[in-house]
Amino acid sequence: MTLDDLRAFVAVCEAGNLSAVARDLSRSQPAVSQHVKRLERETGLVLLERRPRGVSPTRAGEILYRAAADGLAGIDAALRQLDELRRGVGGTVRIVTGATTVRHFMAEGIAAFREQHPEASLQFVTANSTRRCLAAVRAHEADLAWVTIGSDQEGVEQRPSYTLPWVLAVRTDDPLAHREKITLNDLATIRHIELPEHSTSRLRLESHLDQRSVRLTSTMSAADWDTALLLAELGLGHAILPALPGWQDDIVKLIPIPDLPPLSTGWAARRWTALTPLATDFATTIQTHLHKPQLPSPQPQGPR
Repeated sequence: MTLDDLRAFVAVCEAGNLSAVARDLSRSQPAVSQHVKRLERETGLVLLERRPRGVSPTRAGEILYRAAADGLAGIDAALRQLDELRRGVGGTVRIVTGATTVRHFMAEGIAAFREQHPEASLQFVTANSTRRCLAAVRAHEADLAWVTIGSDQEGVEQRPSYTLPWVLAVRTDDPLAHREKITLNDLATIRHIELPEHSTSRLRLESHLDQRSVRLTSTMSAADWDTALLLAELGLGHAILPALPGWQDDIVKLIPIPDLPPLSTGWAARRWTALTPLATDFATTIQTHLHKPQLPSPQPQGPR
């Protein structure tokens, strides 16, 4: 049993196709099959079974796949560290997230991390949904992902770092702008700017509203939270979104919606113990530099 055997087997399990793996590895299909057969001889068990459109791991194959994938992640991380030591560079951290997250959650932390580790390399991979972020981590395309916590945890470890209350973004000249909070009944009257389709935040919002039988009237949609805020600033509608840390604007007011359960966000990794010390330090630095959302404080009631 060699590392090449395990790498080929993991690749086949994830692709579900021997030919595709052979192309990716620049090898022949029989050569890839030999890696799997060698593992089957050593374990004495059938690890893959044929399907109409490829192959899938058997029960024994699933056990070996999970162990091999986790082990290879740690070995790959160690090999990267060794290569960086050999080349005399500061190390690399690969992060998958969206542009909105970098701007509102990470900007100050990234600057602080750069001061602490001037030789380190940061590689940002853009993904516009939690699902795609998690897929990138599972595929070893990133060390860390910033995600909405709680969804699709298979094959990753998630650590909550931040809680985001829901708010309604309105122009300061909007009739709702004088409100200190928004009720769910109020939402039935707004011109709703929809969040990105299939995004975790939109799915969570729609689920909560469906449970309370609240129906929204939507006239447009936005590709991300920042775009939703811009459309609200232009007076083109109202945006229901999580309150972004460090966000301030004289034209748009963020009004709390206390009846909606807040979103929990944070880090995801394949396995925390397999992260490099540099990646762990990056996650910690970002978290220590997060700011609370700037929400309006309730105004004291005058004498009646």
